[in-house]
Amino acid sequence: MISTATFPQSGTLRRRILGSLIALGAATSLGTPGTSQAQTELKLGHVGNPGSLFQISADEFAKRANAKLGDKYKIVVFGSSQLGGDKEMLQKLKLGTIDMVVPSTVMSSEVDMFGLFEMPYIVKDRDHMKRIEKEIFWPKIAPAAEEKGLTILAVWENGYRHITNNKNPIVKPADLHGVKLRTPKGKWRIKMFQEYGANPSPMSFSELFSALQTGVMDGQENPLTQIYSAKLQEVQKYLSLSAHVYTPAYVTVGTKRYAKLPADVRKILEDTARENQAYVYEQAAKADEELLGKLKDAGMQVNEVDKDAFIAASKAIYEEFGEEVDGAQELISRAIELGKQ
Repeated sequence: MISTATFPQSGTLRRRILGSLIALGAATSLGTPGTSQAQTELKLGHVGNPGSLFQISADEFAKRANAKLGDKYKIVVFGSSQLGGDKEMLQKLKLGTIDMVVPSTVMSSEVDMFGLFEMPYIVKDRDHMKRIEKEIFWPKIAPAAEEKGLTILAVWENGYRHITNNKNPIVKPADLHGVKLRTPKGKWRIKMFQEYGANPSPMSFSELFSALQTGVMDGQENPLTQIYSAKLQEVQKYLSLSAHVYTPAYVTVGTKRYAKLPADVRKILEDTARENQAYVYEQAAKADEELLGKLKDAGMQVNEVDKDAFIAASKAIYEEFGEEVDGAQELISRAIELGKQ
């Protein structure tokens, strides 16, 4: 050990020598050839708050994958929009500044075919979704995302979306007339609520609570897990169980950056992400049962909606999607057919 008593008394020279020794120590701690290196972090981002299905799903995936990855790679989860909103994170994926994202609705603004999951009432239940995933998503939709520089590793869940607001219970589309409604950044969701007579505006999820609290927005639509975990029950009076859209969530990576990972690491990530789906669906079903009671206990007034009225009001959005997006009508027809099995 070198004693500081032996250093020259000149302050400047003494600081230079100390700086050199600190730098040398830092370099040594980073390791030399043949020594173990620090783990490479793989950043996974999502917009969900603590307690959301996003958070539960991502944390379980990270736990399972990290147990298999060893000491070279480690998934680190960043929730609550810490890495940006969905749109920002997808851009960062393409730029290669983050590694993984779990987006939902926003994918329809990146790849037109994802608009299939914006069609009202097209997904009947999770078993139907599994058939759609196998017969439509992987053969048709995932390759379209790949062309845009986004690779999908697995399909998880955001959930069945319901409408909340501070104006009145929503039973029929006419009850939405004039309601300022926050939507995610997906054009078909906006078009849908315009058809229903609402005044929809896209907004990042991280800004939603404040917008509802201040009256900038009257209402919003989200799965129960998002509503409860974001504490929207504190700033919303009415919960209308519309279940108007089932939204999957997609474990997504940037195609170019992902290709640079070792093949064995990619296999672990892909296998674990797909295996995690069963856990995600289990947690989602559990939340559907538990959270409704908690939202009622928090003071929300809950009502059923006239789904036939909403389905009738959705005809135009199906027609527009089928006409505007190449191959969309085929996807719609096949999804409906799969719902009859």
